[in-house]
Amino acid sequence: QMEDPIQLKEEGNKYFQANDYEKALQSYTQALKLNKDKALQAVLYRNRAACFLKKEEYAKAASDASRAIDINASDIKALYRRSQALEKLGKLDQAFKDAQKCATIEPRNKNFQETLRRLGANIQEKVNAGGALRIQFSTDSRVQKMFEILLDENSEKEKREKAANNLIVLGREEAGAERIFQNNGVNLLLQLIETKNPELILAAVRTLSGMCTGHKARATAILHYLGIDSICMWMSVDNEEISLAVCNLLQTITDCLLDQGKEEHHGKEEAVVLDTKKDLKMITMRLLDMLVSKRVSGQGRDRALNLLNKNIPRKDLKDHDNSRTIFVIDNGLKKILKVVGQIPEMPDCLPLTENTQLTASVLLNKLYDDLRCDPERDNYRIICEEYIKSKIDPQDMDKTLHAVQVVSGVLQGPFDLGNKLLGMKGVMEMMVALCGSEREIDQLVAVEALIHASTKLSRATFIISNGVNLLKEIYKKTKNEKIKIRALVGLCKLGSAGGTDYGLRQFAEGSTEKLARQCRKWLCNTSIDARTRKWAVEGMSYLTLDADVKDDFVEDEPALKAMFDLAKTSDKTILYSVASALVNCTNSYDTKELVPELVQLAKFSKQHVPEEHPKDKKDFVVKRVKRLLKAGVVSALACMVKADSAILTDQSKELIARVFLALCEDPKDRGTIVAQGGGKALIPLALEGTDVGKIKASHALAKIAAISNPDIAFPGERVYEVVRPLVSLLNTERDGLQNYEALLGLTNFSGRSDKLRLKIVKEKALPDIENYMFENHDQLRQAATECMCNLVVNKEVQERFVADGNDRLKLVVLLCGEDDEKVQVAAAGALAMLTAAQKKLCSKMTQVTTQWLEILQRLCLHDNMEVQHRGLVIAFNLISADKELAKKLVESELLEILTYIGKQEDHPKKQHIINVARDCLTRCMDYGLIKPFSQA
Repeated sequence: QMEDPIQLKEEGNKYFQANDYEKALQSYTQALKLNKDKALQAVLYRNRAACFLKKEEYAKAASDASRAIDINASDIKALYRRSQALEKLGKLDQAFKDAQKCATIEPRNKNFQETLRRLGANIQEKVNAGGALRIQFSTDSRVQKMFEILLDENSEKEKREKAANNLIVLGREEAGAERIFQNNGVNLLLQLIETKNPELILAAVRTLSGMCTGHKARATAILHYLGIDSICMWMSVDNEEISLAVCNLLQTITDCLLDQGKEEHHGKEEAVVLDTKKDLKMITMRLLDMLVSKRVSGQGRDRALNLLNKNIPRKDLKDHDNSRTIFVIDNGLKKILKVVGQIPEMPDCLPLTENTQLTASVLLNKLYDDLRCDPERDNYRIICEEYIKSKIDPQDMDKTLHAVQVVSGVLQGPFDLGNKLLGMKGVMEMMVALCGSEREIDQLVAVEALIHASTKLSRATFIISNGVNLLKEIYKKTKNEKIKIRALVGLCKLGSAGGTDYGLRQFAEGSTEKLARQCRKWLCNTSIDARTRKWAVEGMSYLTLDADVKDDFVEDEPALKAMFDLAKTSDKTILYSVASALVNCTNSYDTKELVPELVQLAKFSKQHVPEEHPKDKKDFVVKRVKRLLKAGVVSALACMVKADSAILTDQSKELIARVFLALCEDPKDRGTIVAQGGGKALIPLALEGTDVGKIKASHALAKIAAISNPDIAFPGERVYEVVRPLVSLLNTERDGLQNYEALLGLTNFSGRSDKLRLKIVKEKALPDIENYMFENHDQLRQAATECMCNLVVNKEVQERFVADGNDRLKLVVLLCGEDDEKVQVAAAGALAMLTAAQKKLCSKMTQVTTQWLEILQRLCLHDNMEVQHRGLVIAFNLISADKELAKKLVESELLEILTYIGKQEDHPKKQHIINVARDCLTRCMDYGLIKPFSQA
């Protein structure tokens, strides 16, 4: 049988030319099964459509032509064949559209023109006659009527809402979008926007988004008709819903210009669309202008930053073109820095939301990461340095504050660059000096900057020696809660950075519990703005390093819930701080195991040996985990996992994975974790992030998969995504518990469906599972054998046992002779299924080892009825497979064993065993190898 799809296609073409359409179909179908090339696939579907047309199977012809068009939207042959099929099926309007596309691509083709005329006449005839197509061809009047209702101020509210929704739906359909566009619809939509009615504005903007989706020519025309200035102005309004809808419209237009939309080629629209680079540059410039305009709302500024974040840096670093990033740095970096340098407490501050400045820092980071070489990075740094120098003015403290705030913002973005900016002459000194200022605003800005700067140990040492006393003074004296909380976090962070010489207890003067209580009060105080409360979260992330603090914290349910609520905001610092605090509370950080001999040696030499705090022992940790689960920690973690990748860093993912693993420790809690979305949340953590984070998340998934019903824990297609993380734990570099629980999870999965078994095989898990079947560790060997017992149901796995040159079957047979009953049960079950499914394996079993008969006899005489039953089933399979093999068994002691079992009196508990033995004897009688007792 031919296996080359190209040859099969040529063969099909010959059959088609010879009018043998049935054989042509067979050739094209076989080629489709073997082919993986998309272009060839389109040709094969197109050719098969031609066969179906000849056979007058029009529905199949239309279906195959559509598949070809899905691959290549401008495939003129496929379009024409679908038009022919649709015409025969009576779908004249759809046939007309396809013929129209053909005529647009090849306007001089007389055949297409004639088809158009014929279809047009037939359609008109049916419309005039009042046929069923009248409704389909009244789009123009429907559109007109909708606009009349919407633009009429006297229209009923219910009618207007219905018309608005209908218009949105129509705009998302290609035919409707085109009719709106052709019938002055954009102008009418513009009139709706100018009504200033929020509902009508939303309907108009959403309709425009639908019209632009996947259609570059229409998107470009709408962009120019509306004007980028108007679009940006609408996005700037202080209405979250409208601002977001306009942002989505601009994103849709941008996707089309970047060829990232669901592109459909409508005739030769590519020829009429001008170079998109000019339009993209214009959009980028207007977005950058929005960042520094006082007329733009905080919502609008956030939208502009989000659009820049999404569309400017490269999606794939393999793409060498980072020209859009270079353009933004050259033309807009100072504008982004201005946003980062805003001080909300100052009267001249631009309108901001709680997330604006962090989003700007994220953009700074993305732009910096998108640079390809040192000269590009040096240019970025020089622009930042020049901007900061321009703001430093000893005569104007407000201006200088902006410079410090910019450094603080950059430290939250490209951290390495932020450290270089800290090294600028006088910057660190200026921060410390501001701490000593009498003005609260100076203290506020300086303390925040010191907190961000103290992450780097070399910088922290400078601050410790110069600024610690100032921070302590500020904390004690200030009445301003915003400053007080920041000063506390600064002290906590410096204590963490400073090590034992400047530990937390020294800063807190022996009272971390007191400071923690204050932090918890701030957390629960909703009258304090979220930007300030987030510092309380960060404070807790340091203070919970103390065992007494974390024990008190998990008992304070209102504080926990307040922290979980804050974790749902899109703030990178909060996510990391919440995750850090939870890692501390669950003791899920890595700890060095103390070697007893070394401890004794250290004590002998009178060195300090750190002792485990009583509240860090297992019983206390378990109690804290239970309290966290009761407070709803899983829902909070699941919400955190959904955060944008710019907010949820790899480090945060690792911390969350550590917490999940700690929560999954007790099997009784795993049902709660699944019910609250923990299983779903763990999958992305196991697939992306740091190596440690992925292992921790995979291990947590294994714990859930080992004991849960996969259909409930991972419903639908999600279960297949879990297989890869489980397989990743079958590695000698992982510890025994991870190996064991991964095997349990795979055993559970492999018992559910053949599709799951096939997925496990495709993930190349089979060799690893076989390796663990050789393990000396009893539990690992048992788990691997049980997993294989489930997998052998799959035909592909069976074929691997049948194949020559492997010891797979020998291994299973030898495992049947193990002393470990659980291993025997699993191995005997696997052998029973293999010998039942593949007759070749029955004879092969007798060749793999000389011990096979002895092992089989031991199975059939086993005290464990489960093992005995499986042994008898294997014997029955061997007897049924071949008469000669049956003769060999009859001539052995096995006949005596079968006779002894078969002659036993019926017994409910062992009837299934007795019946199999009798079936074996009956089969031997059928062969004539033994005679009934009465004839003997």
